[in-house]
Amino acid sequence: MKRSTWWLGLSMSLGVSSAQAASQEIRALFQPDPAHPNKNEFVNQTPDSGYCATYPDQCADHKMFSIQIPVRFNSNRALRAGDAIAPKAPSNWRRLTVTNRDTQETETVEVRIIGIGSDFTLSDTAANLVGVTDTLEGHQKLWTTSSWVYAPSPCQYSGVGAYTPRTYRFFWKTPVEAPCAKNAAYAIPAITFNTLDFTYELRTPNPLGMSSGLYTGSLAYSLGSGGDFDLGPLMSPDDGSVSLDFVLDVQHTLKVDLPPGGNKVTLEPAGGWQNWLDNGRKPTRFYRDQPYYLSASSRFKVTMQCDSLGGSECRMGSPTGRSTRVETRLTVPPGIVGPGGVDGWSGTLGTNLWIGPFQPTHYVDRKPGNLRFEIPRMYIDDLLKPGVNDTLTGHITIIWDSEV
Repeated sequence: MKRSTWWLGLSMSLGVSSAQAASQEIRALFQPDPAHPNKNEFVNQTPDSGYCATYPDQCADHKMFSIQIPVRFNSNRALRAGDAIAPKAPSNWRRLTVTNRDTQETETVEVRIIGIGSDFTLSDTAANLVGVTDTLEGHQKLWTTSSWVYAPSPCQYSGVGAYTPRTYRFFWKTPVEAPCAKNAAYAIPAITFNTLDFTYELRTPNPLGMSSGLYTGSLAYSLGSGGDFDLGPLMSPDDGSVSLDFVLDVQHTLKVDLPPGGNKVTLEPAGGWQNWLDNGRKPTRFYRDQPYYLSASSRFKVTMQCDSLGGSECRMGSPTGRSTRVETRLTVPPGIVGPGGVDGWSGTLGTNLWIGPFQPTHYVDRKPGNLRFEIPRMYIDDLLKPGVNDTLTGHITIIWDSEV
């Protein structure tokens, strides 16, 4: 028997290219983890930028990360006392289709923005704008609900803020898709939000059910008043949209191992030859169970190749011209669902006939399965004719293939 090993790579990328749109690449990875075989999730691989790059401990405490987009929002007129700046993020789930570049298979990914932030620059120091000398007091009095570290409803606090005499940096959680208004308590001649920081959440397909390859798609968000990312009608962006380019890398495993010497199988009577020699009882079964060890994180199929006229029987022969037939029964480990939805499926293989798909319910890491090679009973009497000694051999190849 010959064993085959396949190492599979799956990547998924949502990409869009536009000369007028800002863009951001987002990466996530799936690798089967022997220590956590039931964890069938993508793991974020995108380096933090913006708020979480500066305050990693704050973001770790809140289990979030941030991405910074180089988009500026400028006030389109001077703010009067009572005017509002009202950040809003696209917090509802958005769906998009991604396509495998090689197989053209499609999957659905869902994305939502769950946090938004920036750092803004005032036309004068906050202290001067409100007529005080202390910088922090100036930022606190400039707005009717204190400084920007405190998120107005429905947004939520997510971590510390940072300030200088003219600037303030903030980041808020956005549990719902609605404006979170901050009202100016004093006149502000001009204000600029220098970047757009956000964090996101993904719903991805179960990677165990996806083929290997690079999946691509695109998702664009509008910027500005009435858009997906909106700071209110008083703030105008220098770009009209932002495109998220996702790269989801899935590295599947399909590996079959045999114990030492497992590629040479000797068929013997049930209970061994000694029972026949001692008691004269003709054997009724000739077989051998050969264990193997399977590691799999994606679906696969199995076939058998041998000297055969078709069907499930493979030929064994000798130089004297004698021959017999042998059948092969495959049993997969628990955690692998085979044809008919049977967990731990077992069945007889056919020559040049693919059986499958076999689908892991979780990452199966080096779990034992079995191959039983057995001579059908109809051939045993002819095989054991009195006075005949012979050795019959044959070759059987079992192929596990991830290309389902």
